[in-house]
Amino acid sequence: MEELLHIQKTFEKVIFTGKKVSNREFEDCVFKNCDFANSDFSNNTFMDCEFIDCNLSMMQVVGTNLKTVHFSNCKMMGIQFHTCNDFLFTVEFQDCVLDYSSFSNKKMLKTKFTNTSLKEVAFIGSDLTQSLFDNCNLQGAIFNDTQLKEVNFLTAYNYSIDPEFNPMKKARFSTQGITGLLDKYDIKVL
Repeated sequence: MEELLHIQKTFEKVIFTGKKVSNREFEDCVFKNCDFANSDFSNNTFMDCEFIDCNLSMMQVVGTNLKTVHFSNCKMMGIQFHTCNDFLFTVEFQDCVLDYSSFSNKKMLKTKFTNTSLKEVAFIGSDLTQSLFDNCNLQGAIFNDTQLKEVNFLTAYNYSIDPEFNPMKKARFSTQGITGLLDKYDIKVL
């Protein structure tokens, strides 16, 4: 990873825990079984990249560009995605653990979260228009001033969302999930 530009490379079983990598560009790269926990990947660019079976927990990403990056079966706890560059920020998550991370104030239209744990994730001020939460655990996730227009929550669970503080025109919820929209009223729906 010493080179400044990496194009169409595969990084396998790379261990960079607690280390710093900055001012690098990764284009069309694949990362497999890598461990970047507690590392500092600030000020890098990842474009059309894929992370598979990686541990990225507590990774710092200040000023990092994530342009069409797919994460599959990754452990990504505590990542502050809100510190990433906004320009062309596009991510997708499948079978990941994103607990305690933050996407506050991010524009994330049509983002797909599939079979992902999002416990206590902050979506404060985010725009999630037309996003999908497919079989996702949203226990303790914070939605406040979050744009949820046309978001699909049909198979999501454990969420608590206040419709008064989150625009959600045409958002979709299952009948079982309706209680997550009524929590503040302390009523029981049977």
